[in-house]
Amino acid sequence: MRLALDTGLLELNENLMKMGAEVEDAIAGAIVALKEKDVERAHQIIREDDAIDQLKETIENQIIHLLATQNPVATDLRRLVSISAIVTDIERMGDHAVNIARSVIKLSEDNYIKPLIDIPKMAKIVCAMVRKSLDAYIAMDVALAKEVAMTDDIVDEMYEMIYMELLYKLKDNPDEMTQVIQLLFVGRFLERIADHATNICERVIYTVNGVREKY
Repeated sequence: MRLALDTGLLELNENLMKMGAEVEDAIAGAIVALKEKDVERAHQIIREDDAIDQLKETIENQIIHLLATQNPVATDLRRLVSISAIVTDIERMGDHAVNIARSVIKLSEDNYIKPLIDIPKMAKIVCAMVRKSLDAYIAMDVALAKEVAMTDDIVDEMYEMIYMELLYKLKDNPDEMTQVIQLLFVGRFLERIADHATNICERVIYTVNGVREKY
């Protein structure tokens, strides 16, 4: 029975990492599409979200099967419960990548009121958080999980800076209200992705220590 549980957990981890990699690619791709006004890439990201949703369903079915057949206890049970929450966080990250792609389509005909420098910088940090949060989960690395969770403060500060700068630009460009709103949405979507990565880190800590810590 232990072998069957270990094999099932390994398969779960493989699918979870695959799903995470696809979401990270979607986030990075959406930002490239934003910079290059690449509408076709944006549409591709939207289309490919179905595959991410399908992976979520596969993982949830695997969890149900292991719970029903292997009677996991203690750390194994916490791990399965955590995976169930983590897969939802990853799926929501993918949804935010899709939302960014939709903003790309809406902005494709606009001349940006400022160079896109800070949003790509923010996106780079956020993508690293996504990747490292899942690395922390696979390794059950509490120290890495805490390190990644603390990075959320940097993302929040960057979003606040972007928010204030865009509002300042709007004063001199009142006709660009729609563009400013869409760029603010992009910043907000990235900030929410970072929150979901932080949730994953909190789940790692819970799985290992059995205690809930908020960051």
